Amino acid sequence: MLTILGFAMIATFLVLIMTKKMSPIAALVLIPALFCVAVGQGAQLGDYVIEGVGNLAPTAAMLMFAIVYFGVMIDVGLFDPIVRGILRFCKADPMRIVVGTAVLAAIVSLDGDGSTTFMITVSAMYPLYKRLKMSLVVMTGVAATANGVMNTLPWGGPTARAATALKLDASEIFVPMIPALAMGLLAVFVLAYVLGRRERKRLGMLTLDEALAREPEPETVFAGVGGAGATGGEDRLRKGSAASAGGTGTDAGAGTGAGADAADGDGDEEFQGLDPNRSTLRPKLYWFNAGLTAALLTAMIMELMPIPVLFLLGAALALTVNFPHMPDQRARIAAHADNVLNVSGMVFAAAVFTGVLTGTGMVEHMADWVVGAVPDAMGPHMAIVTGVLSLPLTYFMSNDGFYFGVLPVLAEAGAAHGVSPLEIARASLAGQALHMSSPLVPAVYVLVGMAKVEFGDHTRFTVKWAVLTSLVVLAAGILFGIM
Repeated sequence: MLTILGFAMIATFLVLIMTKKMSPIAALVLIPALFCVAVGQGAQLGDYVIEGVGNLAPTAAMLMFAIVYFGVMIDVGLFDPIVRGILRFCKADPMRIVVGTAVLAAIVSLDGDGSTTFMITVSAMYPLYKRLKMSLVVMTGVAATANGVMNTLPWGGPTARAATALKLDASEIFVPMIPALAMGLLAVFVLAYVLGRRERKRLGMLTLDEALAREPEPETVFAGVGGAGATGGEDRLRKGSAASAGGTGTDAGAGTGAGADAADGDGDEEFQGLDPNRSTLRPKLYWFNAGLTAALLTAMIMELMPIPVLFLLGAALALTVNFPHMPDQRARIAAHADNVLNVSGMVFAAAVFTGVLTGTGMVEHMADWVVGAVPDAMGPHMAIVTGVLSLPLTYFMSNDGFYFGVLPVLAEAGAAHGVSPLEIARASLAGQALHMSSPLVPAVYVLVGMAKVEFGDHTRFTVKWAVLTSLVVLAAGILFGIM
């Protein structure tokens, strides 16, 4: 019964948000509460929620201070050289813009943090997509899928979890997987090229002069994640302006789009994604900010401190050095406050969903049912079975639930048929391209929130391409004899 109710709860949630009958935050809270009562455990709902909140509180804290830290780094111009390089490549060609989105997301994903990747990618590319009236779900889909493939880096999370769960060395899992993951990343670039060609065919290829002359579409009120409003978007998207990391229509002096009121030029100036004259730039502190970010990422990789603590310290130091005056610090925090509130609120709402799913025993019964449904004849092929199962299971479950709850069972079943735990561990990484668009991944709400995209629209568009990319990784792993 718990198995059926568990699948029913997930299906109900997905149907409601994809048909836009409920907002994600409401569905994450109300649907599990209803099903908790349905299984006769309504009295324990409070305990399940508190436990879920406790488990996800460090993640919420990390995202809160990561948004502030990287928002400040975007404000002061740390990423401007990378953005300018991507924009010079993109010009006003929709195909190049989509490919540039994939390249930028893949590069920034090297830090192992999805929220960082999405903040930088959306801040750089959003003005281009709006100016050329390109599909924003193409941007979110390509960015999420590219980040999902890169999320398999040893410091990204899944590889470390697999190594811990099966008591293996992370490098032994990851290094042999590099060819298969490279094929997955290549598949993302091919996907970006195809989608870009589709956008080019739909919109045509513009010159820079034509792109600058085109009036951007006015922003509509964003009724998606957290219901964040998006006003003043037209001013913010004029030539030379930026989609600020807050993306919430703060006035010119408070957002990264400090030059938002500049009138459109005659096309002789470079088409900018980030305003080169915004008041928040700190060129004299560029190398300090670069060194601080490098030190922060190094400390994350070396696990010198818990990641929430590192970002808390980093955000405090970045604000203090770059904006020593209190009004300026308050303005920076206010500029990114909506994103902080949206994402942290969504994480705590997701805590209700995961708390009920785990506390009632639904997730355990679902995992046991899935593993038990594998025929004995498939025993010698448990690595392939694991790779296939990683797609739906990492989408409907947290990485912790899959790697610590399901993977050991799959590895034990494989060992009984002579399949190495290393092969099982490598196969378990195949589904990460899809996992990054799971409603249980907090970073995806940063992506759709900043891009002003409904989560249901993102899901409908992205899932099929993410599944295809995951299958490419799995097929490449089999072809190369990795699993």
